[in-house]
Amino acid sequence: MKTTLDLPDELVRAVKLRAVIQRRTVKDLVAEFLRVGLGMPPLAEADKRPTSKRVMIGEKGLPVIRCAPNAPATLMSVKTLLALEQESQTKEDSKRAGISL
Repeated sequence: MKTTLDLPDELVRAVKLRAVIQRRTVKDLVAEFLRVGLGMPPLAEADKRPTSKRVMIGEKGLPVIRCAPNAPATLMSVKTLLALEQESQTKEDSKRAGISL
């Protein structure tokens, strides 16, 4: 069943972060929270996805995704990585604005 809830932004962010860390959907995570809050038994442990060792919450509360030691980004300079990020953001902004490059 679908429903709409008006929740505080910080609560929604926290749920989304936890879902990313646990490699679960927001829907499944919220359903589990509601089950526990209502005193219902949680789903079987076998149904839960394992947490990722590469995703963690950083000191400012944002997700940090660690890449593999041999990932291409590890061989690039900070300047190159920033240029790639800027190029990607420019393309995305142009696409949203309906401008073709």
